[in-house]
Amino acid sequence: MSTDQAAEAPESEEGQSTAMYVYGIVPGDVEPEEHAKGVGDPQSDVAVVRHGDIAALVSEISVDRPLGTPDDLKAHAELLDGSAAVAPVLPLRFGAVMTDAEAVEKELLEENHDELKAALDELEGRAQFVIKGRYVENALLREVLDENSEAARLREEIRDKSEDATRDARMALGEIINQAIEAKRAEDTRRVIDALEALEPMVNERQPTHEEDAAHIAVLVELDRQDELEEAVGSLAQEWDGRVEMTLLGPMAAYDFVMKREPEG
Repeated sequence: MSTDQAAEAPESEEGQSTAMYVYGIVPGDVEPEEHAKGVGDPQSDVAVVRHGDIAALVSEISVDRPLGTPDDLKAHAELLDGSAAVAPVLPLRFGAVMTDAEAVEKELLEENHDELKAALDELEGRAQFVIKGRYVENALLREVLDENSEAARLREEIRDKSEDATRDARMALGEIINQAIEAKRAEDTRRVIDALEALEPMVNERQPTHEEDAAHIAVLVELDRQDELEEAVGSLAQEWDGRVEMTLLGPMAAYDFVMKREPEG
């Protein structure tokens, strides 16, 4: 995205049944890059609809084409995340569609101008990042067995024995391991958050997406402190080498930190 002056939303081709797909809200001086593409096959050109100090990123789509393909989801995220690297973005949920550009301007931008402008001001200079930690399975199991004598006893009890003969012991061991992982996840998630304290982030603890997740959090931080964030996550990766695999994603649109107003249309 750049911050040049006005572009207009595309006009519908006569005779076609079309609608306006809305990706998100940006400052009014934002302009799509020439190569920016949106949902559709072939991918649609991205434009903006403006009102006052704010604008909506949009593209024209055929109402006859169903949305929701993997390529559509990817295009939606890539456009918003690419925009968030250079300008504040209020993302809308995938599949937000209004009747036409006038509806976008009047019903979404004009009616909610002050609220949306204030939300954009709060995001100025900041973007979301997602930090994920995944336990290394063998290392995690060794850790649990070393720390829990009952788990170690059950492990020995079932060693080299059939599943039928050790069903109860296996269930008991599985329950101990699950409880241990939950406790470790809570502790390690707090360790990640504490390691980022100097960055003064907004933090949203996400639900685990895998049973071996060590941490899964979204943070909103100043873009000019991205190097510090990467350094902090890198330090944790070194500290937990062989125990937890760390991943940092972003910058991306602030999905976890804004109210995603849904257009009506």
